[in-house]
Amino acid sequence: MRIHHLNCTTMCPPGGRLMDGRRGFRGPAALTCHCLLVEAANGLILVDTGFGLEDVLHPHARQSPLFLDLLCRPQLYEGSTAIRQVERLGFKAEDVRDIVLTHLDFDHAGGLDDFPHARVHLLADEYRAATARKSPLDRQRYRPAQWLHEAHWVTYPTGGTNERWYGFECVRDLKGLPPEILLVPLTGHTLGHAGVAVRSEDGWLLHAGDAYFFHGEMDPDRYRCTPGLHLYQRLMQKDRRQRWHNLRRLRVLKKSHGEEVTLFCAHDSLEFERMEAREKRTDASPLASFVTSEQPLQPSL
Repeated sequence: MRIHHLNCTTMCPPGGRLMDGRRGFRGPAALTCHCLLVEAANGLILVDTGFGLEDVLHPHARQSPLFLDLLCRPQLYEGSTAIRQVERLGFKAEDVRDIVLTHLDFDHAGGLDDFPHARVHLLADEYRAATARKSPLDRQRYRPAQWLHEAHWVTYPTGGTNERWYGFECVRDLKGLPPEILLVPLTGHTLGHAGVAVRSEDGWLLHAGDAYFFHGEMDPDRYRCTPGLHLYQRLMQKDRRQRWHNLRRLRVLKKSHGEEVTLFCAHDSLEFERMEAREKRTDASPLASFVTSEQPLQPSL
């Protein structure tokens, strides 16, 4: 399976290096929406969708002002949406047969409407929480307008499976998907949050979604996180104990199996750049030049 790394919109929250930890430029931070496009035998598979076309065209109808104008401030360009990047690679929307979600937050599920024929795979607890929207924060983070027309949900239980992957409980039998793609429950950020593991030619990739936000959180010897992202994670977490439990487990995974499993999260721009460079080394994909020319990681000031 060929795997492409897509940045489906750069978010530019205030705070600069206090948020993203990067050096060398002033102004707002730069956080990616790191998605995967997997070329499988039976069609394309997306892991998360970032922001979609309707988010670009009608942002205030689709997004909460809290995140759109204050906390995240995404740079909404049509060319950075998953559908336009898929098309640039020579495919069509209907070629995307399946979408596997880490969770249903606004910055991960915005592109669902752009792939109306795809099945959407996620944990059942996440589906229930997103559709219930019980708390004020849930009503801000979960935006039903992004998936109002979705009819092909496939949900899976968070617990109760005997399947294991490097010590983590996992869901291996995803309907219609190859066995090289797994859902790995990583609750805490949301009640149904999951990582998505994909087996590549070089070993396993684990897209950890929002289980962490900054690469320093995975340092096995010295945990570190920027002040801005530390506060944001505290704001957004639904289960603090589970979030910290899974952070520790992920650090152990990286320390013990770092040669077998490549770990990355959704919003760390340095991790995205590393994975993009890795893709360039192994695949002369036209996507690489597109991301560089159309969607710079450094925000415009």
